[in-house]
Amino acid sequence: MHSLRDLEIVGAIPFRLVLAAVLGGVIGLEREIRRKSAGLRTNMFICIGSALFTILSDQLASKYGVGDHTRIAAQIISGIGFLGAGAIIRERGTVVGLTTAATIFSVASIGMAVGGGLYVVAIFACLLILILLVVVGWLENFFSLKTRRMVFRVTTPSLEATVSSTNAAFAEAEISVQHFQVLHVGTNFLLEFEADVSVHQQRRLTEKITPLGTKFEIVAREYVAA
Repeated sequence: MHSLRDLEIVGAIPFRLVLAAVLGGVIGLEREIRRKSAGLRTNMFICIGSALFTILSDQLASKYGVGDHTRIAAQIISGIGFLGAGAIIRERGTVVGLTTAATIFSVASIGMAVGGGLYVVAIFACLLILILLVVVGWLENFFSLKTRRMVFRVTTPSLEATVSSTNAAFAEAEISVQHFQVLHVGTNFLLEFEADVSVHQQRRLTEKITPLGTKFEIVAREYVAA
């Protein structure tokens, strides 16, 4: 016969899973807006899964009367570690995906807190992580603390003059061009300059390079088609 405590916990399980989905979704939405690899659905699934495994860890031990109530939950940490490692890649001498991996790790901890019934802790942690992602990210951009690999594309009919002026713009901004190529497109030339720039540097270069060609665009390196 089930005890009153068991019935209360079973009745609370759907609420816990829904709360985990909501909290994971809040962080996932911010990641989705920033077009990160682990977006809305991924963070929701991670949070729900962590919550459910935490619940199962306790419920199964209680049901059969043997085993450690935290045994399954303890394996979540190592499992999430493998998932986070998959988000970290090395590209052109730099490591990307560390923030995404750390977010995955943190979202899993929120799910575990919800699964353990620590609702206030889970909600506070979710808000704190969201503030750090948004506010610290804004501060990094405002003070030019973080650079990003960007590709500057200029379409122009005048090759030599545009190359000279564009190189001068990069030199004036003290930015090193990591990769450069010229493609012939019809009667025009397509120039591609690849460099690590901050938000402020990107704006300055845009102002200087835009007038040099008939078409100008900037794309993030991770979204450039191979």
